[in-house]
Amino acid sequence: MAEKKEKELSFEESLINLEEIVKKLEVGDVPLDDAIDEFNKAMKLAKACDEKLKKAEEAITKLVKDNGEIVDFQVEE
Repeated sequence: MAEKKEKELSFEESLINLEEIVKKLEVGDVPLDDAIDEFNKAMKLAKACDEKLKKAEEAITKLVKDNGEIVDFQVEE
């Protein structure tokens, strides 16, 4: 079965893959060309995770009032 593309992976799947790549690179016995490929994969995964986190943050900071109006969340002191 072919691996899912980064954009199709869930946040959790992307994070697990990213951690596996970091562990592989930390060991240091990866040939240079493979290390560069792994680094590029890691950067794509990190970008996908960042985008998903930003979207989640945007969704969380919005509130829907009783009348259906969407407003930014603000803490009242």
